[in-house]
Amino acid sequence: MGGKLIHAMVRVLDETKSIAFYESTLDLKVAERFDFDGFSLIYLRNELSTFELELTVNHGRTEPYQLGDGYGHLAVTVDSAESEHARLSEAGVAAGPIRDFKHGNTTLARFFFITDPDGYKIEVIERGGRFV
Repeated sequence: MGGKLIHAMVRVLDETKSIAFYESTLDLKVAERFDFDGFSLIYLRNELSTFELELTVNHGRTEPYQLGDGYGHLAVTVDSAESEHARLSEAGVAAGPIRDFKHGNTTLARFFFITDPDGYKIEVIERGGRFV
């Protein structure tokens, strides 16, 4: 079966803080929200893609989630790693160093990492090559 990827889900402790983070860093806005007994699902996206980030908020939870050792990261592309790094740093987001990832003499990616309020890593990749 072939399938189209439609979303990735992360559990968040403070929905207000998480929504503000994703809107200010990745320009993701609430596309839809569903409230249930005990939890809420909040879908975020922007005009660049139909792929969504699903925030799951478990009502009444007070302890941060343990990410474990299996989680890797989300990834987004931007026009310029330098410009985005500067913008995020000026906004007070702790952005890691810009790195050039090479395979032999070929650059595969130019990127840096940021971390959301719940500890999820986000790789910010400059568009180019296989990352357009």
